[in-house]
Amino acid sequence: MQVTPDQNSKLSTTEPIGAQLYSILRGQIIRNELQPGTRLSEAGIAAEYQISRQPVREVFIRLADEGLLEVRPQRGTIVPRISERMVEDARFIREAIEADVVKRAAAKFDRAQIAELDRLLEQQKRAEDVRSFVELDDQFHRSLADGIGRAHAWHVIEALKAQLDRVRYLSLKQFPKAKLIEQHSAVIEAIRAGDPGQAEAAMRRHLNTIVDDLPVIAAEQPDHFD
Repeated sequence: MQVTPDQNSKLSTTEPIGAQLYSILRGQIIRNELQPGTRLSEAGIAAEYQISRQPVREVFIRLADEGLLEVRPQRGTIVPRISERMVEDARFIREAIEADVVKRAAAKFDRAQIAELDRLLEQQKRAEDVRSFVELDDQFHRSLADGIGRAHAWHVIEALKAQLDRVRYLSLKQFPKAKLIEQHSAVIEAIRAGDPGQAEAAMRRHLNTIVDDLPVIAAEQPDHFD
């Protein structure tokens, strides 16, 4: 299936073209707006956004490095199916980083930082769509890393969790958000209690949810998985 970019997506003249296009296409793939098997065209995207093909080519290469595009010489570029192995690898690395982050948060977060976690949790409860919920989820996790002075740790996680995010969007369409909110609440309560061990355990349970759900999601939507 051939598609063109979202007609409502416009590029700003004050920001780097490549970065904007990367963010747009990456988001569309992760949110499954561009389904596996979708064929993308350098020429088509360049024409749609009225830009040269060079930044499009560079974005394609960058997305291919993340496993979000598959560039096939002489055959075109397609959105690949989700790699279960890449999902599991990303979850493994993310758990290793965030388990340590949350232990440190439990040892040093002050009342204001905990209040910010509470605020984000309340916003998640009121989120009316999957995209808003996922963005708030990311803010929650990023605030933990930022709060202990390890902002780069979150940037590392963001760079490797593309396939994991594709599954997150699929899972939230099938599984209740209440489960994830309850898990975030457990993390906050452990931090509030100043209990690093309990905070780590709560975070590990939370991040392993995707592993427990993955077989069910893959069985329900086999066309999305390799």
